[in-house]
Amino acid sequence: MSIEFFYPPQPGESRPFTRAVRAGGMVYVSGHSAPHDPARGIHRGATPAEEVRNALTFIAGLLEEAGSSLERVVQVTMLITDRADYAALNAEYVKHFPKGLPARHTVLFGVPTEARVGFSCVALAG
Repeated sequence: MSIEFFYPPQPGESRPFTRAVRAGGMVYVSGHSAPHDPARGIHRGATPAEEVRNALTFIAGLLEEAGSSLERVVQVTMLITDRADYAALNAEYVKHFPKGLPARHTVLFGVPTEARVGFSCVALAG
């Protein structure tokens, strides 16, 4: 079985993980929030819905590069920082899986970021 790494960390990078890995007919995507780089004019989003939309757009791009798509996602972990955002996050989340919702669990997280939400997932390759 071959293993293909997409965007492994560079030497000295502060985030020691690969963004996505394809192995055994599956694609595994590490946890990602919406991209944020104010110096380049990239912002996560002003609302919970915008953050979900931007994060899942980023995840969709990683899945595409690894030979999959959001339609082939079988499991999602939704990482949230505030329980109060749960309903708003879900309202946007369901829009991205119109053909059926993948299995999912939600966890509160605290990492050195101001993101409201992040996602990791597992998808079928091909």
